[in-house]
Amino acid sequence: MKPSFFTIDPALQAVSDRALERCRTAFESIADITRYNQQKVLSAFIHHRVSEAHLGWSTGYGYDDNGRETLEKVWAESMGAEDALIRHNFMSGTHTLTVALFGVLRPGDTMLCLTGRPYDTLIGVLGIDEKVSGSLADFGIHFEQVELDENGHVNRQAVREALSCKRYKMAYIQRSRGYSLRDSLRVAEIKELCELVKEVSPDTIVMVDNCYGEFVEEKEPTQVGADLMAGSLIKNAGGGIAPTGGYIAGRKDLVEQCAYRLTAPGVGREIGATLGHNRELFMGVFAAPHTVGEALKTAVYASALFEELGYAVTPRVNEPRGDIIQAVVLGNREALIAFCKGMQSGAPVDSFVTPQPWDMPGYDDQVIMAAGTFTLGASIELSADAPLREPFAAWMQGGLNFDSAQAGVLLAAQKMVDDGFLKL
Repeated sequence: MKPSFFTIDPALQAVSDRALERCRTAFESIADITRYNQQKVLSAFIHHRVSEAHLGWSTGYGYDDNGRETLEKVWAESMGAEDALIRHNFMSGTHTLTVALFGVLRPGDTMLCLTGRPYDTLIGVLGIDEKVSGSLADFGIHFEQVELDENGHVNRQAVREALSCKRYKMAYIQRSRGYSLRDSLRVAEIKELCELVKEVSPDTIVMVDNCYGEFVEEKEPTQVGADLMAGSLIKNAGGGIAPTGGYIAGRKDLVEQCAYRLTAPGVGREIGATLGHNRELFMGVFAAPHTVGEALKTAVYASALFEELGYAVTPRVNEPRGDIIQAVVLGNREALIAFCKGMQSGAPVDSFVTPQPWDMPGYDDQVIMAAGTFTLGASIELSADAPLREPFAAWMQGGLNFDSAQAGVLLAAQKMVDDGFLKL
């Protein structure tokens, strides 16, 4: 009899065992994708002759930082892109997306979001609900969106009609579901949207918010027609090692424009001291495919477990995935809070902390977060968060390794049992 380190109701443990059996096929598929992506990244490291000399420091202006320049070549190759900008001084995914948007859009331009209302933190950047000082709207850049259809899918006919009637500088695609229950977009669907945009409006730039999507499949959006994409290094792309940062990848001319916005016009990517972060960023990029595989296994297990417990989940166990996020519809405010408390109790950092809803900047509703992570806000580590609003679903993601993340998911369910929200 193996020792148990956590107090888990035997009936819940039996449900967990059944859930694991249901995961076998999905786990095998994840292993195949992880192997492909890990070898793809290794090949890029070898091709660009990464050496100890690339892992060192630069200070001041950071001129001639060969490590920084080589890392960007490695990342561009890994993403199948012409060029890339990968820096520790992108402060978040939202900041990275903001730099990309301001990099290529100009006053008078209009962007069209093909995937409905964007993620909460981008609303202020766009100036949708009100003209926030410094937002795109404040600079005379207009935003429009195509609503999703009644099934939560991209309305391709509406996209076609919109592009046929008006000139748009950018078609924007949010790959991940955000705080919604729509399906995340797979690369094949992004390819179809890119082809649709280019057929109707060839000069329109296609940009993808790729957060949570890197290495989930064998291809990335820039390999199937996207002109530009961006993401965060404390999500998939940094492998749980990068302590901060983000990336922009895509067409060389567009990446250059973004570099001018990140630093200064005429200077661009030529400056930017790395301050000792090169080693962590190289290690994070190298670890990313494996870590994403562990996060995907965690999501699949959570899907199987909570479906066995009677909850609606999306995606379901064997459904194809476009990102690492797993939604569990709990239907009750207090049950959602209990879920997050249980998951926090299984974290390696701050397990003793009790999550509480709070007024988080950038969100309209109070948000609760379970995130006992080594890097603050790193959602490639096991975490769960949700706005306190209908349908009271938990959006969980991450897991540096499946064995520890599985325990965190199980403890989330156990807390719901302990608090009387779940009967076995």
